[in-house]
Amino acid sequence: MVETWCRNGFVRLKKTVRRSRPLMFVNELVNQPKFTGAICPSSRKLGRYMAKHIPLNHDGVVIELGGGTGVITQAILDHGVPADKLIVIEFSNVFAQHLRRRFPHLTIINGNAADLDALLPPGIRINAIVSSLPLISLPPEVRSRVLHHWQTLLKDEGRAIQFTYNLRQTQWQGALKACHYSSEIVWTNVPPARVMTFRFAA
Repeated sequence: MVETWCRNGFVRLKKTVRRSRPLMFVNELVNQPKFTGAICPSSRKLGRYMAKHIPLNHDGVVIELGGGTGVITQAILDHGVPADKLIVIEFSNVFAQHLRRRFPHLTIINGNAADLDALLPPGIRINAIVSSLPLISLPPEVRSRVLHHWQTLLKDEGRAIQFTYNLRQTQWQGALKACHYSSEIVWTNVPPARVMTFRFAA
């Protein structure tokens, strides 16, 4: 009887962790620190800062890389991006399942952003790539492939939007051949974050 009670209690605890965003985030941070990167989920304000850089007057879809618990996802929708124009790529199976429960009307792909070209339909037009990936902590070969996809998949006025907790110039920026770059610091985020936007078309 005690064994049954403990087993049931453990099952309930696992369900609580899966459905509690802070607990789920901590669990993934412990299990996959290189691919989680942050010490806490993104704030709503950071989400709004990122989403405001998405142009709404262009055709094409918006790709979110690293949906996590869905804070940035919700900000993108609130900004005015239609649900059928948003595709979320999430590496963590736990986060991907959570996102499907929270946003059943969205396309959620459980996959690696380094394989972005293989995850998307051929010839798809991309309006913006919104990334919460921890580029600094990713393995160099993975980071290199992600940045390569930004440059090859984004056309015309398409832009990449990335945030980082490193408030100084990051080393990976030197690998990008962007024709336009801007950045701003969200001081009210915890910790403060820098939002960067890139365009690659001449």
